[in-house]
Amino acid sequence: MTSDGPPLPSASPGARRRLAALLPDLAPWRTSRDFRLLWCAGAITVFGTFLTVVALPLQLKELTGSTLAVGALGAVELVPLLVFGLYGGALADFVDRRRLIVVSELALGLISALLLLNSLLPHPQVWPLYAAAALSSALTGLQRPALDAIVPRIVRHDQLAAAAALNSLRWQIGAIAGPALAGGLLAAAGLRWAYALDAVSYVLSMLLTRKLAPSPASHDAEKPSLRGIAEGARYAWSRKELLGTYAVDVLAMLFAFPLAIFPFLADELDAPWSLGMMYAALPAGALVVSLTSGWTARVHRQGRAIVLAAVGWGLAIAAAGQLRQVWLVLLLLALAGACDMISGIFRSALWNRTIPDELRGRLAGIELLSYATGPQLGQVRVGGMAALMGVRASASAGGLLCFAGVGLLALGLPKLRAYDSRTDEHARRMRERRAAGADNRAYDRAGADGRAGAGTQDTDPNPDPAPV
Repeated sequence: MTSDGPPLPSASPGARRRLAALLPDLAPWRTSRDFRLLWCAGAITVFGTFLTVVALPLQLKELTGSTLAVGALGAVELVPLLVFGLYGGALADFVDRRRLIVVSELALGLISALLLLNSLLPHPQVWPLYAAAALSSALTGLQRPALDAIVPRIVRHDQLAAAAALNSLRWQIGAIAGPALAGGLLAAAGLRWAYALDAVSYVLSMLLTRKLAPSPASHDAEKPSLRGIAEGARYAWSRKELLGTYAVDVLAMLFAFPLAIFPFLADELDAPWSLGMMYAALPAGALVVSLTSGWTARVHRQGRAIVLAAVGWGLAIAAAGQLRQVWLVLLLLALAGACDMISGIFRSALWNRTIPDELRGRLAGIELLSYATGPQLGQVRVGGMAALMGVRASASAGGLLCFAGVGLLALGLPKLRAYDSRTDEHARRMRERRAAGADNRAYDRAGADGRAGAGTQDTDPNPDPAPV
């Protein structure tokens, strides 16, 4: 069947190239089987986790009717995360990282199963909810450094920024869709189904992570100890640009993390209906950056980009606190989420491109502390200042404090501002080590093929060449 009209013009090659440059770089997905397995396992887990993230405080509210009891979950989770995050970092440098990930997934699934059993009791108990929160936080502290530390082993050095963007994209989709799915499921089927599906998600994730290639410790790895943890801390302190990335993240979250006041902000704007949209605005802005993250691979001055993105986050939060039009507030919150995502992509790229593999787990533990403590303390900051000076003033003041704090930090750490992935000595050393490792693996494969060919020479004078 033909059309009488003229043919539709196709996009020019230049337009297609520009569009491709904006879209996420899928190279890690295409070239690394283990990255695909890890990504899919994480996508399954994040949806299941958000079911429990919504269900657990809801059940606690139903059992106690106390806002203080629900708020205490944060305190219960923070201490295990801090302690086991540091220990998990040291452990990730000493044991097979794949095995640590698999065992942690199994243990997290058992915790969800225990929550399910408690919900099935005629009179569910309160203490198992706190115990589950604490144990889950401890296991996350043990597992997360291994998850972060395994990525540079399964992804090419020049694809690490793309891998960080794809991992963030996975989380953002879960952060937006997960709570929506949880709300509908809890309303339709109740708490039991949420816990049951979370447990199933961990089983599926564990089956995928078991297929990862082994990721053994370095031959000279040390047993986890306080001395080993201190060695990682000394290394971080010696790298001022690395130290700056941790400090920037802590300052941004401490001064300008607004989640605790969203219910009050929605009321002040006479828009209670906007509360859910406020929570979704931050990950929605981050999602836009992830979906258009192809350009990040062409940014080499990553230290400067981290600083500018953190400044943008603070200014967006400060402006959101001043405006009375709810749609503009939502737009600024989305802009803040986009800035935070940009900072996160470049922090991850700098970490993965410069930290030696034998220290990667311990440094990942320190990273965990930087991005876990900031939001927790930021909730206290924004809530306390809101009680003293009002909700919107608290948001604006925090954003301006973030702007000033990050600016002063950047002035005091010129190595952070000057970091360039093309010329930095640590990044160059890591590139050389990765290249040498690839050459050695190719040499070993070639030698094995040559030995195999020599072994068949007597029976087949013209063997087919073995694939390399």
